Amino acid sequence: MLKWLLRRQIAAFERRYDYDMGYARDLLAADPRAVLALARVVALSRYRRDVPADVYFAAKVSAVLTEDCGPCAQLVVAMGLEAGVPAATLAALVGGHESLLDEPVRLAAQFARAVLAREPAADLLREELERRFGARGVVSLGFAITSARIYPTLKYALGHGASCQRVVVAGKAIPVVRQAEPSLAARQVAAMAES
Repeated sequence: MLKWLLRRQIAAFERRYDYDMGYARDLLAADPRAVLALARVVALSRYRRDVPADVYFAAKVSAVLTEDCGPCAQLVVAMGLEAGVPAATLAALVGGHESLLDEPVRLAAQFARAVLAREPAADLLREELERRFGARGVVSLGFAITSARIYPTLKYALGHGASCQRVVVAGKAIPVVRQAEPSLAARQVAAMAES
């Protein structure tokens, strides 16, 4: 009965997002409790408090692009669109056009990359983001960054990793451009602190 229910949930997710959940079916075949354990991560990946959707998804997209530029990145973009993030914002994030982003969105993207690279700029960015969005907002961004890495890593571990591809945003294929190095964020934050 449990396997039947989990199969239905996996199939529903695949239909909703046009996303291959073969790795989840492999987990189910190995141990239904593994699927239930992974389902607990969903709460982490959906936690968003005190931060707008565009800022949240800037962190999430930037984080997923450090791990994957294939189906997982496409899924995060689809979820961003579903949450109301403008297609232009998501396209700019995927395409590496940070200059087109509003400042809070750009800061969240830089924060995600700085955190993942363990750059000192993360501290200054965190302070600015907390000033704007509070402690729960920073927690939300931390969860966005963390959860964006879990799925690509698990998929690669289970043999379901995919090569890079163009990501489609609102019907338009966008070549994935790896974001600017976090050290650029460090220079920008230092310039902000001086002004």
